Amino acid sequence: MFTRLLAILVLFLALAPAHAATVVQAGKLLDRPGQSPRSQVSLLIVDGKVSQIRDGYLEGAAFDQPDATVIDLRDAFVLPGLIDSHVHLSGDKGGVERALAAVEDSVADTAYEAAVNARKTIDAGFTTVRNLGDRDGVIRALRDAVAEGKVVGPRILTANTMISASSGHGDPTLGYREELHAGLDRQGNVCDGAADCRRAVRQQIAKGADVIKMGITGGVNSRISAGLGAQMFEDEARAVVETARLYGRKVAVHAHGADGINLALRLGVDSIEHGTLLDDESLRLFAQSGTYYVPTLSTVNGYKERLAANPDAYSGAVLEKIRWRIDITGKALLRAVPAGVKIAFGTDAGVSKHGRNADEFELMVKYGMTPATAIHAATINAAELLGMSDQIGSLEPGKWADLIAVKGDPLRDVTVLKQMRLVMKGGQVISAN
Repeated sequence: MFTRLLAILVLFLALAPAHAATVVQAGKLLDRPGQSPRSQVSLLIVDGKVSQIRDGYLEGAAFDQPDATVIDLRDAFVLPGLIDSHVHLSGDKGGVERALAAVEDSVADTAYEAAVNARKTIDAGFTTVRNLGDRDGVIRALRDAVAEGKVVGPRILTANTMISASSGHGDPTLGYREELHAGLDRQGNVCDGAADCRRAVRQQIAKGADVIKMGITGGVNSRISAGLGAQMFEDEARAVVETARLYGRKVAVHAHGADGINLALRLGVDSIEHGTLLDDESLRLFAQSGTYYVPTLSTVNGYKERLAANPDAYSGAVLEKIRWRIDITGKALLRAVPAGVKIAFGTDAGVSKHGRNADEFELMVKYGMTPATAIHAATINAAELLGMSDQIGSLEPGKWADLIAVKGDPLRDVTVLKQMRLVMKGGQVISAN
């Protein structure tokens, strides 16, 4: 009976005018991750934003909003909507399947798949994401469609296509016959030399990029046996960073090898993605620069699941790199946490399955974080990394009413974040169970 009533409430709120007031009664509220949760509180939401938070289970009249809709979450734990700093919404294929998709799937196919993955992501409690890899402008269009209310999904920041040196991790022609290269290499993201790398950054910005992603080292999934060390010269990487800064864009850096990690850190980038082989110098540079580390531990789940389903899903150099990645995952985080490196939550969903983003919490705790610091990484820290601390990451007056509710206490058992009781974005209930 309760489930049916909640479903009716979701429908009502979805159809209600955006300016309607809502009161959320929370049994426990972690309004500011990093501080202690509050008990028995009520939040007033007006125009999609948090207006007031007061002690006690209050009705709308107590806020001078007698017509406000009341959502009863007195038996739930409420916290800010989660943020995934590293996703790829356009698909979650891997290995041979992914290689075929690059030449078989149309832009329309990819767009519909991205919309489905966006819905999975927000239903999992992630109300904002940073998409760090795209083709054909699919995610830019999805970002805008979500913002305009045409499609249900999380808020999206997109990097469009990753900047890469030729034969680097982001070169789309790797592994394909030469006569196919012209059709595959049409994103404008591949560059050689500083001037060409400036051009590549400008091209992504012209296509609507919110953030610039640079592939400074080799990657696990790129079909080339060139290792995982640096694949860009300093003048090329510096040109990427300086051009992004010129246009007011932050820079996220794909980096596995320590040489590439340290080069990026010396250039003052905003985040290191993966950071698998960070060393003592990396830790010193992280402290000096204040750069965020985004571990993306969930990739191992995707690799393991695909190999279990099909032992031939990967082959050659890629399979060797995957085996290495599975064995080494988490070791860098074990070093980063006690060194005080700033951590932001990111899954690399697309390598792992969309909608399973919260699996990352369990891995973060396994490799040195507490539930509280893992949640902080997915709220306060991720919001700061995205440059959106004034809008999201905590539940405070003036910020968007992005919130989730779960059964149980995620500060004691972070796995409860795998099952959402309710998801709200901008004051609108997206899903409820």
